[in-house]
Amino acid sequence: MLSAGRQWWHQFPAPLRELATVRLVASFGAGGVLYLTPMVFHQADFSASQVGSGLAVAALAGTFGRFASGWLLDLGLTCGLPVLLAGLCGFLGDALLMGAHQQQGFVAGQVLLGLAGGLYWPAVELAVPLCAPPVASARGYALSRTADAGGVAGGTLAGALLAQLGHLRGVYLVDMSAIVVLAALLLWRPLPRALQAGRAGVPRVAWGDWLPALVPMLLLWRPLPRALQAGRAGVPRVAWGDWLPALVPMLLLSVVATAIPALMQSALPLDLVRGGLERDAQPETISALLIGLPLALLLLIQWPVGQALARRSVAVGLGLSMVCFSGGTALLALSALSEQGIALVALALMLLALGQAAFLPTSTEAVVELSPEGHGGLAMALFSQCFALSAFGAPLLAGLLLDGQGHGLVLWLLMAVVCALCLLLIGPIRRRAHVKR
Repeated sequence: MLSAGRQWWHQFPAPLRELATVRLVASFGAGGVLYLTPMVFHQADFSASQVGSGLAVAALAGTFGRFASGWLLDLGLTCGLPVLLAGLCGFLGDALLMGAHQQQGFVAGQVLLGLAGGLYWPAVELAVPLCAPPVASARGYALSRTADAGGVAGGTLAGALLAQLGHLRGVYLVDMSAIVVLAALLLWRPLPRALQAGRAGVPRVAWGDWLPALVPMLLLWRPLPRALQAGRAGVPRVAWGDWLPALVPMLLLSVVATAIPALMQSALPLDLVRGGLERDAQPETISALLIGLPLALLLLIQWPVGQALARRSVAVGLGLSMVCFSGGTALLALSALSEQGIALVALALMLLALGQAAFLPTSTEAVVELSPEGHGGLAMALFSQCFALSAFGAPLLAGLLLDGQGHGLVLWLLMAVVCALCLLLIGPIRRRAHVKR
């Protein structure tokens, strides 16, 4: 079995294996922090709205980090530089949160963690197609997501052990240690350099020629003007109107889909420790183990699910993910109405794990298919902003509903309906992706 595992691992090129190792280490450190922070501050008598507002501020900071990362990448810098900057911010944020007992310290730590996440994700996502050849990028994303799932599951289970020992805040020490290892890996084997403007026929475009075009979209006041064009030194000129509309359905669906992990990180821990209308409240140890259940399952199924969906249209994976998300959140809503609701919670979390396994690699591949050459960094930054938008709005909504209702019934029922409606967006995505293929 060990020989078979080694053979499977070495089928991938060395740069892709090194990238997967980097993502595994980073995710292990972040796993406990992402999923157990609400429990840490529930113990400190924070309300759901206070926890949600801190997580929302982190998401807002991540918005700036994502665009900064995309800009650095499109300048042609190595993908490892934003990751190292993310590590520095994350280390400082962990140090603040480990000693925070007031809202000010909590918010400051969350801002640094949000900035770290924003810097990290566009870089490691864009690094996949750069490290994957001769392997297809879809298989590269499947491997990367498997590494993410393994790290997050391991980190969350380590946090459950710390909760059992009465040292739940130790998750921040785990993350700080992982960041030190991450920095050592990147300094030993740097990630590849992003495609640099002005070389190999790629046009050099000054930031002032395209960045102002993003401002109206960010403010949500009016459509983007005619900008974001390539079209120099042999690369065809691509107007924003020729590629951005194809991304819009994908971006809308992504905002909803990425709200699911955001709610699993913010609302689910609080819902479990508070209990439902009939479902009993669970202690922190049991709640952490329940949260670790879908993450461990995600580790087991991420690779086979990603492999199976890589051979099919992106619409198949996206449709499967939204069905699972709708069904899983509906079961979470029903669990609040039963004394044995904890069994429904376990079943719901397995469905949500399958939905994440289907969505994560498929959505990234869809963005790659729908974006033109020379705009990969910007397209990936826009896609990453979906994570930031959902991570900003979902905790705020969850905090208000949990404090107002005292349980998660309305929250999960609302998400079930919205996810079901998002199935209507699959058709436009399938048609656009099929045309590009």
